Amino acid sequence: MSMNLRAADYVARRLYEAGCRHAFGMPGGEVLTIVDALVKAGIKFILCKHENNAGFIAEGVHHRNGAPAILVATVGPGAVNGVNVVANAHQDRVPMIVLTGCVDEDEAQTYTHQVLDHQAVFRDITKATYRLTADSADIIADKAVSVATEGRAGPVHIDVPIGVADKVTEVKRRRRPVAMPVVPSSGPDLDMARRWLSTSERPVMIAGLDAVADGAGAEILAFCTKFNVPLITTYKGKGLIPEDHPLALGGAGLSPKADGILLPFIEQADLIICAGYDPIEMRTGWREIWDPALVNVIDIASVPNTHYMHQATLNMVANTRETLAVLGSDVQGRPTWTGQAIAAVKIQLALAFPTDEEWGPAAVIDECRKSLPRDALATADSGAHRILLSQMWDCYEPRGLIQSSALCTMGCAVPMAIGEKIVEPDRQVISFSGDAGMLMVAGELSTAAELGGNTIFLVFVDASLSLIDLKQRQRQMHTNGVEFGLHDFATIGRAFGGNGFDVATRAELQQALNAAQSSDRFSVIAARIEQHAYDGRL
Repeated sequence: MSMNLRAADYVARRLYEAGCRHAFGMPGGEVLTIVDALVKAGIKFILCKHENNAGFIAEGVHHRNGAPAILVATVGPGAVNGVNVVANAHQDRVPMIVLTGCVDEDEAQTYTHQVLDHQAVFRDITKATYRLTADSADIIADKAVSVATEGRAGPVHIDVPIGVADKVTEVKRRRRPVAMPVVPSSGPDLDMARRWLSTSERPVMIAGLDAVADGAGAEILAFCTKFNVPLITTYKGKGLIPEDHPLALGGAGLSPKADGILLPFIEQADLIICAGYDPIEMRTGWREIWDPALVNVIDIASVPNTHYMHQATLNMVANTRETLAVLGSDVQGRPTWTGQAIAAVKIQLALAFPTDEEWGPAAVIDECRKSLPRDALATADSGAHRILLSQMWDCYEPRGLIQSSALCTMGCAVPMAIGEKIVEPDRQVISFSGDAGMLMVAGELSTAAELGGNTIFLVFVDASLSLIDLKQRQRQMHTNGVEFGLHDFATIGRAFGGNGFDVATRAELQQALNAAQSSDRFSVIAARIEQHAYDGRL
């Protein structure tokens, strides 16, 4: 089958086939054809106020519909503005198609304005980068989608010359077969893993991003229930099983206080199952925390271990969901962790992060979790509040709380919440930001107003980079470069067309949350807390 279309149309049609229905960015003259092609293919283009924010809005959409995110950026400054969010997608395993416009090759020989090697810019922060050609447009588009979504997902860049985008060409469509997941259905490795499982008395499972990508939540719940295996997740793995389940021990790898409880518990295990555990989210304290020569470790991952954060007795490069189903079949469940060891850890974690303070960051999180529906979707920016939030915000489904866990970049929470609301307009969405993070992206509140919906943007206001301030003081340094002005975020919210609330008590916060949920507009809730309010809590 062949068709005569513009090269840009072949790219857009392939993205539509991949499930993409939205693209985000800021157009320039060099991407007008690609934007036109996206719209004609059925992909809505949404104007954002900065390319970095556009990428995070696209990521928020991806987390709700599963399709690759699309970021569109024009030549030069537009492309470079997106570098941070593309690097984030690379480290946080987000499939993203980055479409940049560029000057035609022949023109670039004698024209220097905004001529920049975009492929060199993006090469080290993407899985692949391509320069579109007319005759191979469909092949390049298919490669981009395949590479972005296979194995551990990530961003792929396509540089689109102006003349190539417009060129009408006849393309023979070619598709490579879909790779089937690798499942160890038989063999000595599987037999050994089953023997370990059948005799283990203290098994522990650690799950992460691969398990989320593999849709392994239901299988993990069934497996852990059958074999009484407590589950620890990375922060992006939160919600793989409901976190109020007796076997759920929450997220690990960011809070020293939580790790002080979880790491000694893992040391008691006689079998460790790494189920789609990608350690890119974890602190340095999680390097080589077990010796696979002394404890049996099964590592199920989508790619071979080249990170060396940990090693395993048995490595399986396989689909997490399918492998757990096979591993658990034909093995009888048996009593494990006799006594109250698992329950004791849950109690320790609850005591470490109490919810009963009169006011402060923990009270804000507690009040939000109690006031919002169980199925509310949350996003978290980087900063001290993220560490506390990730411990206290229970998730009951995968991606119930999304954040930048690997790159840990500021300014992500607000745009990701906007993206989630686009796909889930009937669910309550809330973002949690520090005041510095909100200042980075405040202009995107105008996008929230234009798109509509009652997204809640909560800001912890203490006029400080709290986490950096805390680290300076822990090292007995003077605090430098961490304090700034106290700004009126409630008024900023109203200025952009939303509601604005300034709160300093639980009662005021509860009233604001009730009003925000019943509104038809977005709301900014500025929760004023004391400086140093996170001391001793993380």
